[in-house]
Amino acid sequence: MMNFKQNEEAVSPVIGVILMVAITVILAAVIAAFVFGMAGNVGTTKNVAATATQVGNDIIITYQGGPDHNAVMNLTVIGSDGVTYYYDNEPPTNLVAAIDSTVKPTVGATMKLVDNGTTSKDHIVAAAIFDDGTTQVILDTNL
Repeated sequence: MMNFKQNEEAVSPVIGVILMVAITVILAAVIAAFVFGMAGNVGTTKNVAATATQVGNDIIITYQGGPDHNAVMNLTVIGSDGVTYYYDNEPPTNLVAAIDSTVKPTVGATMKLVDNGTTSKDHIVAAAIFDDGTTQVILDTNL
């Protein structure tokens, strides 16, 4: 009878290499899915602007427009009193506490926060509401 001796030394390194390649491929696929999945959720930044000046205790916000002006549906302003105001195109204040998304601001439109300012620093934040449902800060300043 002949005895055959089995040599199992080569099996372990081959299985190890196959496992390492499989782990690398799976890890690369997971990272790629995460990175490409996140890129789909990133929106584009829109370009519109506003400026603010203080005249006595009144704060005047001027909408400057920009390349994405046609997509703007409304403007909001948060004054130093913490109240959110919406543009409504009605003088003299042009800012109301209730939203009317059908009123689009015109370039050069001014909004006045009457007696909202003080002689100290006032924090003013203005944001634009766009037709795709996004909101973007267009002015964040201290007067």
